[in-house]
Amino acid sequence: MAGPWWRQCRRWTTNSSAASLFETLCRFSSRSASLSSSTPGRPSWSSVAGKAVSFFLLFLRFSGHREGSASQFLYPTLQSCCCRTIHSDAKPKDPFTLAQKDLTSLYDDIKKELFVSKEELKSLCDYYFDGKGKAIRPMIVVLMARALNIHSNRAGDLIPGQRSIAMISEMIHTASLVHDDVIDGSDKRRGKKTINDVWGERKAILAGDFILSAASMALARIGNNTVVKVLSQVIEDLVRGEFMQLGSKENENERFKHYLEKTFKKTASLIANSCKAVSILVNSDPEVHEIAYQYGRNVGIAFQLVDDVLDFTSGANHLGKPSAADLKLGLATGPVLFACQQFPELHAMIMRRFSSDGDVDRAWQYVLQSDGVQQTNYLAQRYCEEAIRQVSMLRPSPERDALIKLTELVLTRDK
Repeated sequence: MAGPWWRQCRRWTTNSSAASLFETLCRFSSRSASLSSSTPGRPSWSSVAGKAVSFFLLFLRFSGHREGSASQFLYPTLQSCCCRTIHSDAKPKDPFTLAQKDLTSLYDDIKKELFVSKEELKSLCDYYFDGKGKAIRPMIVVLMARALNIHSNRAGDLIPGQRSIAMISEMIHTASLVHDDVIDGSDKRRGKKTINDVWGERKAILAGDFILSAASMALARIGNNTVVKVLSQVIEDLVRGEFMQLGSKENENERFKHYLEKTFKKTASLIANSCKAVSILVNSDPEVHEIAYQYGRNVGIAFQLVDDVLDFTSGANHLGKPSAADLKLGLATGPVLFACQQFPELHAMIMRRFSSDGDVDRAWQYVLQSDGVQQTNYLAQRYCEEAIRQVSMLRPSPERDALIKLTELVLTRDK
């Protein structure tokens, strides 16, 4: 036999000729292993770090950037960008505060896009655009746009197309939530009843479709074919990701790769491609586009990993949706997949999608008894570190530093 997959990952990394963050992580992992001792019955932190890094490397090995090779993704060359990797000396401003000016009218602008004379359809479409959402996606897009404008020797203020992309990102995201709630049969979202619970599934589906159509019209008005292509990819990824979520993999290696690819398509693709879209409008350098894309990709995956952890660590009232929701839907997320290494009994439950009596409760207990939550948090941290590495290549600015600070908020959020 070739040996466990994580050893193969480390061997693959060691044999690479170029130095990278990922090799540094592996060296850190092996170095900490010699410095720490395990508590009986509980894996050491170095063990957790090693496994999480290995999953990170596994995903990068098999995926890479969708438009390039894995080697280009792991070892990008940016000589032509005139990029700097130092941070500003000033304390980074709060990302929400810095983006607030450009987000003040966000929901009003969306409601104008969704204006219809039929009162019931208007109520359906406006339901989640009440200003109570986190607006994480448009905030990231706004900050990235302003950072890229400064990097490209422009004024920091948004141009109209960039502002539209921020709005479109929130519209696509919300439409996907409406459809997800129908598919999952959810009755609670953002602390209130879902659209499908209030108006029924048929009207909810139509409302989601209408929001997507309005987003498409706004996208067309930007008048840039490349931007249209980039953001159209998001909608394709959302559908493919939903189909991936309906299936599972027998093999452990394939199962985690499947999970991370699904996570990218359902969550990170929107952030990554929106960041790339705002870069296209102000800079012709593909390597700058890649920086924006990779920041969004890594932050997006980290955001979803933390979300999967919160399903086990936060109460339903705090989350605004039921806890253990993923298990009840038959989904094996990061904490479960990591826990499966310590509790092989989870394998059969995963394959039958926790459908037998008592599966959800037993799986919940196995996860809490394992280091699955800890490992998933560590993996999210690795993705955030890569996001920081990417965005630090842009010219220093308050917005760039706010994007760096945002990674900390992603990791420490509790809802």
